[in-house]
Amino acid sequence: MAIEVHPLPLPASADPTKFKDFGREVKGVNPGELTGQEFEAISDLLYKHGALLFRDVTLTPAQQYRLTKLFDPKSESYGHGNNKTGSEKKSILHPDLKTIPHQPQVQLIGNGTVYNHEGLAEAVLKHPSHKICHKTRVSETDEARGITRFYRWHIDAALYDLSPPKVTTLYAIRVPDGPRQKVRYDDGTGDELEVPLGTTAFASGKTMFEMLPDELKSVAVRTRVKYAPHPYVWMAPARVRTSGLGLESEGRELPWDELPPWEDSKIKILPMTWKNPVTGHLHFQVHPSAFCELLIDPLPEGAKREGALFPDGAHLKDLKEVRELLYKMQRPAIAPALVYPHDWRERDLVLFHNRGVLHSVVGTFSKDQVRAFHQCNLAASDDPAGPSPEDVRKYA
Repeated sequence: MAIEVHPLPLPASADPTKFKDFGREVKGVNPGELTGQEFEAISDLLYKHGALLFRDVTLTPAQQYRLTKLFDPKSESYGHGNNKTGSEKKSILHPDLKTIPHQPQVQLIGNGTVYNHEGLAEAVLKHPSHKICHKTRVSETDEARGITRFYRWHIDAALYDLSPPKVTTLYAIRVPDGPRQKVRYDDGTGDELEVPLGTTAFASGKTMFEMLPDELKSVAVRTRVKYAPHPYVWMAPARVRTSGLGLESEGRELPWDELPPWEDSKIKILPMTWKNPVTGHLHFQVHPSAFCELLIDPLPEGAKREGALFPDGAHLKDLKEVRELLYKMQRPAIAPALVYPHDWRERDLVLFHNRGVLHSVVGTFSKDQVRAFHQCNLAASDDPAGPSPEDVRKYA
C-alpha cells in the first residue's frame, strides 16, 4: 500500500492560509516497522510539514525509541539525559516524567494513576497545569466553566550540555473523554482559543520568523541565545506569563551559585533561528523561559543601517530587557489563528520537528481522569545549524 498524505483537520479557529505547509496525516505505512525507503519519505515529510499524525498505531516503547533514533542514528540518550529528570527534584520536569525502566529513552507522561505499565507497578502521573507555575491563575468559578490556559510554551531540550533533539514522538495510550475547554490568554488582548480536553498545542517556528517585521528579522538572523546552566532548575522559582509564553521578570530565578554543579563549557549558546535541513527555511527556535542573554552581531558590511536595531551589535544581559524583546518577537505567532491544538485519540502517534515548532501542554484534568502517553526525544548528535551567510545578507 502506497503512503497517503492528507492535510491535518484544522479547527475553525485556524487561519488556513497559515497552515498550507504545516502538518500532515499519514496513512498506508506502519511507523513502528518502517523500511529504509519508507523512512526517507517520512523524514522528508516531517521536515517539510513540521508535524505528522498517524492514527490507530500499535507501538511498543522499543519501536518508538527505534523510530525516534532513525532521525539521528548517532543519538542515544533521552533529550534531558537518561534518568536525570527524576533525580533532580528541584527541576520543573521532575513531577511530569516517569521513565520506562526497560527503555529509559521513553517517558510515561499523563494524569492519574497507572498500574502495571511497562515494568512500572504504580505510576502516579500529574498533568502539568498553569495553576502550579503562572503568576496568576484562572478562578475556580471560571475553571468550572472550562476556562484554562497554555501551561508553558517550549521546545524539548535540556539546553545545558546536551544538544536539542531533532524529533519528538508522542504516542497516546489512554485519552480520557471530557468537554472541550477554552484557553484564555489573559494578557490584555482578549485572545481566546477553544481546544479539546488535554490538547497539545503547536506553533510553527517558520511562521514565527516569517511574520516578523524586517527590523526584527534582521535581529533574528544576527543573534545567538545564551541559556542558563541547568535551566529547568534555574527557572523553577520564577512564574510564567498568563499566555504561557516565557517568564515574569521578578528576580525569582535561582542564583547560579545555588544551582547543581555546572561547567561553563557545557552552557548552550545557540542561534536564534535554526535552518531546516531539508527546506532551507529559517525557524525561530528559542525556548521562551530558559534563556538569559542575547549576543547580537553587527550588521554585515553593506547592509542598510537606517531603521536597524542594534546596527553595531550588542550583548544584552539585562534579563527583563531580553525577555521583553523576545516576547515581542514570539507572541504574534501564538495568536489563536496560528495555533494547531491536536485533538488526541487513543493510539494516535504524532511526530514533530522539535527544531521547527514550539508546543505547549494545555488544560486541566480531574484526578480520576487517567491520561497516559509515551514520549520520546533523543539528545542530538549535533547542535542546530543557524542562518547561512547568505541568509544574514538577505534579512539583515
